[in-house]
This record gives sequence, C-alpha cells and structure tokens, in this order.
Amino acid sequence: MSEIRLTINGHERGFASVNPHTRLLDFLREQGLTGAKEGCAEGECGACAVLVARPDGDDRTRWTSVNACLPPAAAFDGQEVVTAEGLGTAPGPRGPGQLHPVQREMATRGGSQCGYCTPGFVCAMAAEYYRPERTPSDDTHGEKSGTHVQGEEHAADHECGPNGFDLHSLSGNLCRCTGYRPIRDAAYALGEPEETDLLRRRQEKPAPKPSYTRIDTATTRFIRPATLDELFDHLEEAPEVRLVAGATDLGVEVNIRHVRPPLVLAVDRLDELRTLNVSDDQIEIGAALSLSEVERGLAGRVPLLDQLFPQFASRLIRNAATFGGNLGTGSPIGDSAPVLLALGTSVVLASKGEEREVPLAEYYTGYRESVRRPDEIIRALRIPLPLAQHAAFYKIAKRRFDDISSVAVAIAIEVDDAATITSARIGLGGVAATPIRAREVEEALIGQPWTRETAVNAAAVMAQQGTPIDDMRASSRYRSAMLEQSLLKFWAQEQPDQAQEVSQ
Repeated sequence: MSEIRLTINGHERGFASVNPHTRLLDFLREQGLTGAKEGCAEGECGACAVLVARPDGDDRTRWTSVNACLPPAAAFDGQEVVTAEGLGTAPGPRGPGQLHPVQREMATRGGSQCGYCTPGFVCAMAAEYYRPERTPSDDTHGEKSGTHVQGEEHAADHECGPNGFDLHSLSGNLCRCTGYRPIRDAAYALGEPEETDLLRRRQEKPAPKPSYTRIDTATTRFIRPATLDELFDHLEEAPEVRLVAGATDLGVEVNIRHVRPPLVLAVDRLDELRTLNVSDDQIEIGAALSLSEVERGLAGRVPLLDQLFPQFASRLIRNAATFGGNLGTGSPIGDSAPVLLALGTSVVLASKGEEREVPLAEYYTGYRESVRRPDEIIRALRIPLPLAQHAAFYKIAKRRFDDISSVAVAIAIEVDDAATITSARIGLGGVAATPIRAREVEEALIGQPWTRETAVNAAAVMAQQGTPIDDMRASSRYRSAMLEQSLLKFWAQEQPDQAQEVSQ
C-alpha cells in the first residue's frame, strides 16, 4: 500500500507511489504549489512554512504553522494542509481572485521585497491571525489584561500588538530584505477574521482523525500504527526502527546527512502518547504532545517551563517538536533536559504489557545512550508537585532566540521561613556528554542560608561541573564561566534588594 490522501487547499486528493522519505515540501512543489521554498532544510528559516489542521479539543480545529521541509508527506495522510496559494480566493469566471487579509497587509505595507520568504511568513502570520486566544489590547508590551499568549509573555522582550498579535509567532521566519519593520506593521494591522472566512469557519469543526498508513518500498517502510500494541509489534520486528512525531530531528538527518531509516513509525497521533493530566502530586505530559500543545494545556502552571518555551527554537518548531523526541535523541545540548532535570522529572518507559518509571537524572548512560531498551518507548513524562518556589532557566547562545545553546542551566531551589535552602535541583546542558544534574552544587547549597556568600561559594563549585569542551559554539573556559555566572545571576534575581546593597 503506497497511496495516501490529503486535503490540500480545500480539495481532497489521492496520491499513489509516495516515497516514505519524500518531504512534505517536495511533495507540495510536485503538485505545482511552489510558494513554499527551501531555504535551510533544517527548520530555521521558515521559507517552507504551511498551515495544517490540528485538534483544538475534541470538536474544533486549530490552524497550526509548521515547517514543510522536515516532516515526510506520508505523515499527513488523511490530514488537511493549506499553502500560501490556498489562503486567498482563486481567479474565476466572475473576475480575479482576492488576497487573504494577511497577504493584503503584507503587500500594502511593503512586507515583501524579493518574495522568497514571503509565502512562509504569510502562513505563519495566518496561523496567528486565526489563533482563538488572540484578542485586541491597548497594551503593546505584553501585559494584555490577563490574556494568555501560550507562555510567551514570560519572555523579557515579548512584543504583542494592539490587535493581540504575538510577534514571537514569526520567530522562525527569516527575511533578508525588509528589515522586519514592514512585516511587523502588517501583523499589527490585522483585524479579526470575518464570519464568512472559510478558514475561520473550518475551525468550528473537528480536525481530521489520524489515518492508518502503511507505505512499503524495496528499501524502506513508513507505518502509522493504529494502536499502541501494533507499534510494539513493529518494534520487535525491526531493531533499526526510527520513531517520528514532529520530525524536527529526523528531518534534519534526512536532509543534511541523507539518513534513510529502513522503518519509520509515526507516533504523534497515538492517544496513549497524548495525555496531559494534572493531579495533586504530579503532572503527566504525553511524549507525543507538541510543545505548543503542552504550553497551552498547562497555561502557566509550571513557570520554569514557561521560561523554556520562548527559547526553544521557534514557534514553527514548537508546533511540531515533542518532549519525547527531544529527550529520545539523547542530545547533550537539547534545551528541555536541563529544565526537566531541575523539575525532578521522571520518564515513563512503556513496552508491550508493562511500564516502568525512571528518574531523568538516571536515564542517560552515555553520549546519545540511555537505559531505554529497544522494545520500549517514552510514553510520558512526570513532574512531581509541588514545584520549587524559586526557579530560573538560562540559555547561553550566540543568538537570543532560535539558536542552539552553548550552555543551558536550570535552577530550582526551596527556601524556608528562616531563609535556609531546604532543597536544590540544578540541570545542566552543553557541558558533558549527556545532560547532567549538578549534584556537588546542590550539596553546597542545601542546608545553607540563602545569602550572597552561599551563592558565591556554590558558584565556584558550579564552574567545575561537567567536562566542557572547545567547539564551534564556545570554549571550555567560556562554558565554565557561564556556569559560575548563571548561579550568581540567579541569586541576584531572587534577592534583588540584597544584590543592590552589595553593588553599592
């Protein structure tokens, strides 16, 4: 079976002979929809952005922007995709077509010059245009009268227009011509979608259900299992299997390293991997929920995650990437691991007929190696409650956003009424072969008074953590210095009055 069916720009069509590793971008361009372009092939420029219909609860749809250069077209079997060509109305016998409001504002306000990036910008902007939570406000600095913008209001330089447009929704789109101001002007000029808007009306109906998909070729297979048990059956038959949810990691390997796994299993729509439950003693997050879905679902319940989200790649990536995928790759520079370590997270590993829970601090055994067996998957993450009252995440990178970190530090401590540190968890990334807990620093803090002297002493220990190396992102000396400074910065931020006295 190699045929897939997609609804593209409102028209359902069947397609035969789709290769399991054909990207959605190439697939769309083969259909003559050449608005989406390839710029970087790594999900960093947004020139390939399109809209997909994703669930927004059980009975509504949310238009979501994603990079088309990363996921395989097979992953969209039975789904709905809208490209830049499908936003406006097509020319017909009664006259020329009409531009979509986003397209019109981009043209009117000079938001497009060479035009290469414009279709991607338009699709990302359209997703924000249709975001149900977007509401007008008189405040242009992010204090939106209680309006929650997917956690982004925690970013120090968050920008939100008077029309409620979250400018960070465009953070994964790059333009080399306009200087961005006209693009921002276009975004802030957008009103509310009209009642007759077809894409707005489509949001009032359920999103497409996942389709069972199986594509076999002589060298590779793509399968979307219908059940979790079927997934486990396939794991047993193919040891070189690759699990894929958002494809934000595998897609780069396919594009840049020309990796061609013999079997790809799509897990992003399995119900058992899409849980989000909050109880009195823990939060359980399904491994296949996108980071944007987690952000909306938690709605600010975990402040440390709210600090992470705006710094994790871009909105285009977060709309597809998952915690399960970010941890499963085993990368020592993945941004989520330090934060999850500081939160005391456990990983729920599932195999056929059984589950086990492993503390994340004990999950990694070496570079891109873990305790997970070949017959197991990451089903969920569990964060214990209550949360520490003092917490912060620091990402040191060459760019403020949408960059790989040189060093990542997450700190969570609890202090009692006598100003004594009663617990401490510190997660580090980019300074060892795996993400690590800074155990020696934690020991230097627990039981000590929360003073500058304690912070300075612990910071000296922090500088000695891990085995940092020299590479293209930073030197080992710089990484050690950043470890030390991050703890001093944390103390200064948590004790602003004392920090000011010391500086005077």
